[in-house]
Amino acid sequence: MTESDPTQYPSQRVPLNELPASLRESGLINWLREPLTDAVDQRRRLMMPPTIGLMGTPAAAHRDTLSDELRRPGTVAMMGDNPDLPKMPERPTLADFFRLRIHRKDVRHMLQSARLARLNGMDEKVIMAALVHDIAVGGLIRADHGYWGAQLVRPYVDEEVAWAIEKHEALRFFADESVGYTYPENYVRVFGPDYRVPEYIQQEYENARKHRWYMTSRLLTINDFYSFDPNTEVEFEEFEDIVGRNFRQPAEGLGFDGSPVAHMWRTMIWPNNFL
Repeated sequence: MTESDPTQYPSQRVPLNELPASLRESGLINWLREPLTDAVDQRRRLMMPPTIGLMGTPAAAHRDTLSDELRRPGTVAMMGDNPDLPKMPERPTLADFFRLRIHRKDVRHMLQSARLARLNGMDEKVIMAALVHDIAVGGLIRADHGYWGAQLVRPYVDEEVAWAIEKHEALRFFADESVGYTYPENYVRVFGPDYRVPEYIQQEYENARKHRWYMTSRLLTINDFYSFDPNTEVEFEEFEDIVGRNFRQPAEGLGFDGSPVAHMWRTMIWPNNFL
């Protein structure tokens, strides 16, 4: 760096021992991105973790301490593209989200479920539902993921598909001997043998049983691949024909079509935006 070169800036990297002890002990330093050596402005960028993700954890008490870091010279809030994430296309498609934003484990799971549904001779609506049923888990939020996932895709799929995704949230907890569905053994391990669903899930299940689309959602649970086989890879391209017929891709790109859920897709594009 020379004084005659105004495009170069001194590094704003802050030594670890100069950060507040509460940030180091709570792990919140992971939300401070130090500048890359080739960054044009050489500024630190602060990402504020979602409040809902901190609730009930020790880190919640130190959220304001993290935001106080914005007072340091050369530190700004993260807005726009995070250099640590692959850049999304200008008009992103469902395939782009599978490739660049949704966690690989969840992508593998959904693709395996969709392939199983196809091999089992399921209707295209069931296959489409299987393909995106856990999209919220891998790209947005886990809690009530069936409802979030259904909301994400509702403007772009048949209402029966969205309904099936929403109701699988409840149906997966209840056996149906008529079609050979039993409570997943994996759930005993994950939730514990004494877990009982809350009242709203019980009510959702009972209402869904009476609905004309019950079997669509039930078939989704049957083809939900609960073992998450890490050794089986399925490519998204295997379902391009299904997606082409069953997913209305907006010309403006997901997140930019002015739909009631466009903001949810944009949140996945820029998940680390301060606001």
